[in-house]
Amino acid sequence: ISRMLTGIEIHPAVKAGKGLFIDHGMGVVIGETTEIGENVTLYQGVTLGGRYVARKQRNTKRHPTVEDNVTIYANATILGGDTVIGANTTVGGNAWITASVPPNSIVSAITETKIKTIT
Repeated sequence: ISRMLTGIEIHPAVKAGKGLFIDHGMGVVIGETTEIGENVTLYQGVTLGGRYVARKQRNTKRHPTVEDNVTIYANATILGGDTVIGANTTVGGNAWITASVPPNSIVSAITETKIKTIT
């Protein structure tokens, strides 16, 4: 029912610390074995998910760990049970992360926008 009302999907087994703030939460998905530290902010469309879906993995940690004081901006995707986002890190919008990030980091997706004028 809460997913229908908010657009946010958080598995009931998620371990989250104090101060978790989900701003403009539509489309946020947080998988079952995710661990979230204190004072974490998530924006719309963030996925904290598993890299694989296999029955044999159901009793293993499949989802990332997000340490304290992390901000994850819109539409970032962080996958994998071995993936740790270190404390005091900022993850920019549209980032795709499948490996750990050290504490005190800034992660950004590099995109290029080209504009061509037709004459």
